[in-house]
Amino acid sequence: MPSKIHDFIAIGLGPFNLGLACLTDPIDDLDGLFLERRPGFDWHPGLLLEDASLQTPFMADLVTLADPTSRFSFLNYLKTQGRLYNFYIRENFFLLRNEYNRYCQWVTTQLDSLRFDCDVESITFDDETRCYRVHCRDTRSGEKHIRRARRLVLGTGSEQLIPDCCRPLAERIVHSSHYLDHKAALQAKSSITLVGSGQSAAEIYLDLLEGIDEHGYTLNWVTRSPRFFPLEYGKLTLEMTSPDYIDYFHALPESTRDRLMREQKGLYKGINLDLINAIYDRLYAKSLDGPVDTHLLTCAALESSRFDPASRQFELTFTHTEQARRFHHRTEGLILATGYAPRRPDFLAPIESRIRRDRAGRYDVGRFYDVDDHGEIFVQNAELHTHGLVAPDLGMACYRNACIIRALAGREVYPVERSFTFQDFGAPDDAVFQPQRATA
Repeated sequence: MPSKIHDFIAIGLGPFNLGLACLTDPIDDLDGLFLERRPGFDWHPGLLLEDASLQTPFMADLVTLADPTSRFSFLNYLKTQGRLYNFYIRENFFLLRNEYNRYCQWVTTQLDSLRFDCDVESITFDDETRCYRVHCRDTRSGEKHIRRARRLVLGTGSEQLIPDCCRPLAERIVHSSHYLDHKAALQAKSSITLVGSGQSAAEIYLDLLEGIDEHGYTLNWVTRSPRFFPLEYGKLTLEMTSPDYIDYFHALPESTRDRLMREQKGLYKGINLDLINAIYDRLYAKSLDGPVDTHLLTCAALESSRFDPASRQFELTFTHTEQARRFHHRTEGLILATGYAPRRPDFLAPIESRIRRDRAGRYDVGRFYDVDDHGEIFVQNAELHTHGLVAPDLGMACYRNACIIRALAGREVYPVERSFTFQDFGAPDDAVFQPQRATA
């Protein structure tokens, strides 16, 4: 017997699709199903350090900026846990990542539309019924199912980005996303080198710095960046996470957008300034007893790597990008905080002809998150190259979901903001951009 045809199926269950599940839950005439291959929700478990916090305020939860009255809000979660007054007294807008993860896990227990342990193997399109057939496998029983839907929402996330020169050694290297799983083994080594920059790298460095005296290892932090860039958090810069900036950025030529994304990395990949200062203060305090066995180096591009089984050390070659000098480095432990790359799921192959791609093979994402010519396939956080730094921002997730829901439901269920910035991003219209003159 054929399965029912859902209005949409969302694949992948990170914060963005989980927010979509929350916001579609009260819409009676919209039937959605959410599929996730993992056994449960767990957001970057390898980086859930005790004191690590989000870089967006608590209002950037799963629902509030679309529906402040939702029962799935973070404040309601706190109330149900008896922690609302603790949070109030704490007087800190920025959530601990551990607490955000627990909040999301709490949400999953209240939604009937989620299916965990469901691995999507392929998607086909049925011309007769004009619907998508999602071929799934239950990862526990091995049983296979076919789910059907009129539309798809792809929230398949990203995968670890490993430099080409390190891929042959990938099994020996620790990517930052798995840091906590390997922390004890790393701290048993005589030397640890961290390659990369950004918030995750800084959090890992500070965590390892705290244990440097107890474990006695040499700790190195090496980055290709010319400095340890702080995350720019000025209010006028934050206006770039807005519908106004999306309108401007999306209309630019592809080559211009690509250039801007290279130039704007510090706006969304930088380090929280408080964390930078905490690292410096910790180094200063430790240096009172003499030199700290640690080295921080910028402008160092990793060129090659090999592993020497005899010494059980990695042999790395770097080039100093400003001095054009090559140097070599040996270390027992190697952590790559080199970020992530968009995942291109194999299960899309049968419907690839229905998906728009740009010249680089990336999704050609429409202004309102569609990637096909029929308004049937939408993406979550796969549009950095078309929508700018808004794409990974938790604070704009509700806006994107409100736009997607408008397309799914055929009406504006949640008000979609259109303009709220004080600044203009494009060239002004001469007819209206004129100095205001005093009148007699």
